[in-house]
Amino acid sequence: MANQIRLDNRVAIVTGAGRGLGRSHALALAQRGARVLVNDVGAELDGSGADPAVAGAVVDEIRAAGGVAAANHDSVATPQGARNIVKAALEAFGTVDIVVNNAGAIRKKPFLEHTADDLNALLAVHQAGSFFVSQAAFEVMMKRRYGRFIFTTSVGGLRANQYVAAYGSAKAGIVGLAWAVALAGAQYGIAANVISPYGYTRMANAPLTPLDPARGHVTRPELVSPVVVYLASEECKLNHEILTAGGGAVARTIIAITAGWRAAPPGGITPEAVRDNLEQIMDVSKLSNPLTSDDEGAMFLGPAMAAAR
Repeated sequence: MANQIRLDNRVAIVTGAGRGLGRSHALALAQRGARVLVNDVGAELDGSGADPAVAGAVVDEIRAAGGVAAANHDSVATPQGARNIVKAALEAFGTVDIVVNNAGAIRKKPFLEHTADDLNALLAVHQAGSFFVSQAAFEVMMKRRYGRFIFTTSVGGLRANQYVAAYGSAKAGIVGLAWAVALAGAQYGIAANVISPYGYTRMANAPLTPLDPARGHVTRPELVSPVVVYLASEECKLNHEILTAGGGAVARTIIAITAGWRAAPPGGITPEAVRDNLEQIMDVSKLSNPLTSDDEGAMFLGPAMAAAR
């Protein structure tokens, strides 16, 4: 294929790459020439247990197809585990160019049945895991002045689902982390973007929110991984973006702010004024998508600051 995106000589870490979306990403990256560290502890859906054979099976698949891969079984959930993952990539392949933060677990239950252990366990693997692995890899990328991070959020985090409060909290937090990495890395040639995938996997098809197996082929993981390959490539110039992907479709997702209503002077804002101007506050005909907290602050507070001078 002419003008094919290639990842030759690039090194990718894919966390949670033993099954589902992670496995698909690892295979797709390797097919395009990347050397892949397949990280997976081989845990059960709720995060318990371990099976090193899970990562090894994906490595065997990649090698059988002519690719290059190595397995790693460290947990992303601790700083030391994350550093061990990056160290394993350095020892196997000499560097790190790409990190796909995909590792995850899920515990689906009604909101009031969520326990502190549920919250802590899911924050540890999703949010803290993404933080620790990215921090360890960032040090390597910064020295080389190049890198690509792909973070994984979820519609359960961006739009919510009543049965995944802990999971959704962690997935929403990943977006804030990704933006911080995007801003920190821009000056070093490091980009960080987010995918919000629809994939027919064991996680998506868990109890309480089952998927129709007859339609599982429509959202198979292989229809998400091309987006990951693009975001992992040198050709990708996107930074600080969310791409929703699945079923052969890709869309930009934004966190927008309306033009809103402004009291004049600022001290004129009252509960009654909010009530009386609610239609203008909620009007979505004029939206902005500021990309940093400073940008939003300048836009939102700028007129009040100017008036105070």
